[in-house]
Amino acid sequence: MMSFYECIIAQADVKVRSTNIAQAKEVVWKSKKIQTGIYKYPTESGIYLGAEDVVKDSVVDRKYHGGVDKACYAFSADVYPEWKTMYPNLEWDFGMFGENLTIDGLDERQIYIGDQYQIGEALVEVSEPREPCFKLGIRFGTQAVLKSFINQSHCGVYFRTIREGKVHIGDDVQLVKRVQEEFSMARIYWLRYNAQLKHIPEIHSALNIESLAVSAKDGLRKRLTYLDQPGSL
Repeated sequence: MMSFYECIIAQADVKVRSTNIAQAKEVVWKSKKIQTGIYKYPTESGIYLGAEDVVKDSVVDRKYHGGVDKACYAFSADVYPEWKTMYPNLEWDFGMFGENLTIDGLDERQIYIGDQYQIGEALVEVSEPREPCFKLGIRFGTQAVLKSFINQSHCGVYFRTIREGKVHIGDDVQLVKRVQEEFSMARIYWLRYNAQLKHIPEIHSALNIESLAVSAKDGLRKRLTYLDQPGSL
């Protein structure tokens, strides 16, 4: 495993670009009015990472959002230009993907399940990738965005909050603990949607990671069920 000093050096250029929160918003979905917290926008005052959510951020559907394993969602600022090219007619700002933290240098290929990071005053632990739902499609004005999101490796990162605290724009994101180097965020995400029969042993190994969130394990089990169906491939 990497030493503490090596962790700090490796993550030297990873910083918070934007802190984002939402007010619950009413939208129409399939002729029904629903509430959503997907419409997050930057706040210059920073955010406070609590045990189960970001303080003052609206979390409407707590079955799928918020909670211990999804206390905070982070997304890479580096991929915004590519998405803007794909959807040039949208009004772009950080928080577009529903993230609380937009981070420069965030790379899901270099972030591993169970990693712990110091961000501002807070200490967080990597718990699972984001599986996009229809509310992202509402934000983008088309459900086609879900397929685009799934077909690339930049899924963002859900964090548990180990130690609560305030996070500001410009804060460093420092890796302070790494427990395994086999399953990156990108790899778990890829297995969820793309694993083939030959990857079944790898999925079983991933399911043994204690720090991988229950919902992520459920997603991998769904993939196993799919692979077990005759003619699925």
